[in-house]
Amino acid sequence: MIVHVGSGSDGTEDSDSSAEREQTNSSESDGNIPKRTRLTRASLRLSQSSQALSTSCQSSSQITAPLNVGPFLPPTHVDTLDVKQDESPPLTPTGNAPSSESELDISSPNASHDESLAKDPALRDSDKDLSHRPKRRRCHETYNFNMKCPTPGCNSLGHLTGKHERHFAVSGCPLYHNLSADECKVKATTREKHEEEAKVQEESNRHATRHQTPTSRQTRYKEQVTEMRKGRNSGLSKEQKEKYMEHRQSHGNTREPLLENITSEYDLELFRKAQARASEDLERLRIQGQITEGSNMIKTILFGRYELDTWYHSPYPEEYARLGRLYVCEFCLKYMKSQTILRRHMAKCVWKHPPGDEVYRKGAISVFEVDGKKNKIYCQNLCLLAKLFLDHKTLYYDVEPFLFYVMTEADNTGCHLVGYFSKEKNSFLNYNVSCILTMPQYMRQGYGKMLIDFSYLLSKVEEKVGSPERPLSDLGLISYRSYWKEVLLRYMYNFQGKEISIKEISQETAVNPVDIVSTLQSLQMLKYWKGKHLVLKRQDLIDEWKSKETKRGSNNKTIDPSSLKWTPPKGT
Repeated sequence: MIVHVGSGSDGTEDSDSSAEREQTNSSESDGNIPKRTRLTRASLRLSQSSQALSTSCQSSSQITAPLNVGPFLPPTHVDTLDVKQDESPPLTPTGNAPSSESELDISSPNASHDESLAKDPALRDSDKDLSHRPKRRRCHETYNFNMKCPTPGCNSLGHLTGKHERHFAVSGCPLYHNLSADECKVKATTREKHEEEAKVQEESNRHATRHQTPTSRQTRYKEQVTEMRKGRNSGLSKEQKEKYMEHRQSHGNTREPLLENITSEYDLELFRKAQARASEDLERLRIQGQITEGSNMIKTILFGRYELDTWYHSPYPEEYARLGRLYVCEFCLKYMKSQTILRRHMAKCVWKHPPGDEVYRKGAISVFEVDGKKNKIYCQNLCLLAKLFLDHKTLYYDVEPFLFYVMTEADNTGCHLVGYFSKEKNSFLNYNVSCILTMPQYMRQGYGKMLIDFSYLLSKVEEKVGSPERPLSDLGLISYRSYWKEVLLRYMYNFQGKEISIKEISQETAVNPVDIVSTLQSLQMLKYWKGKHLVLKRQDLIDEWKSKETKRGSNNKTIDPSSLKWTPPKGT
């Protein structure tokens, strides 16, 4: 049985027909015994390749599929024999192969190799004859060489952990941490040595009692740490300060600040060890395929008492984006790296509601008008947060020409963000909404329609006809279509005349005539007859809407125009 494995560098694969053809030619030109020898040696070569793969590719993220080969036989150096089936292209780094009767996981070498080798003297002798030939490496750790480290002047070689040959993120860049690749390897060796010593000591103290007094070794170590930490508050000399300032001016934020002499050597080494461990964790996630360079790595955010899964990429700074989880203050929207920082921030944060003017309040629901020019940081953080759940949003930092209307729900701890919409201060196309979002934990509860209704209420006060800015997202289009349908059916239910004018509907509801026509068409309430457009009053749809309104009762979330305390801004 002949098995061709992998594909060549040009992406071509051996077909099953070519494998059968080589098997036929081999059987015709040679006898049964030579054929058996060649097939066995070909299988041996494949077995050797799989073992080499498991040795050299343990850290490669590209090898995710099991290698399908034929009979699993002992490894021997037979790749230099003149065997026809050895002309197949080498394995690709992905380790893919045509399917066969038996499958072998390259990461699980079989223990029956030595037994088979002992049973077959011919194979043992051939292995001795060719033992002087070097083994061929069929695979190496694979990287995307088109990716580059974002640190200026870095060639992507080396890794902060000292265990990898290349890196693609700042977290693993030796140059960013003011180190060389060789220094990282030396530090990695030292750390491993210390870890082994700590394991030995832990093993010796494993059976010690829980309340045992410190040993003499622990006491000496504590004294050494205390002695090393004595000089950490001595301050920097004038030359050191000048050196640090020069480094800061030369590299800015593209390099880590110089940390020597700022604290004790012991504390600095602890910090370096924590950096290396975090970098190793990120590299392991990258190898496993859970994160990829250049993609959104923020998977979840902790927002108030909710942990939210994100939907889309948001351009947070890289040092925050690569963490995988972000911690956001639900009041001031400041984003942080850890829960400890968030807890300390919440103890000091004085914000309990959005900045700006409260223009609407009814019950627990409030709406705040926030000027992007006056509260720039808050609005930028709001846009970055919204981008995690919006696909079409492109505005992040240029927030000054916009007003933000933030809806909150109040309790005894503060006003919690429900959603918001933004609108241009001066829109030539009379857009009353530029971007609208309901937070995921408040979706499907009627808050989206409340935001839309509030935007049209502002248009009525301004005596304008409004429309949302295009393009609408999928969820946005569904929400607006549902709102427009409800507005039209309510108007039809209350209408007592005989002739309906789309212009009158637009003036009373502040909905753009184009949106009204599209909604009537979707409801099949607009017909063209004898050169005129007629609006059909479908009583079945009106009765269905009325029954739903009755079932909702007093729990229906609506905007009360009498609770609005707002005048249109002038000259903004």
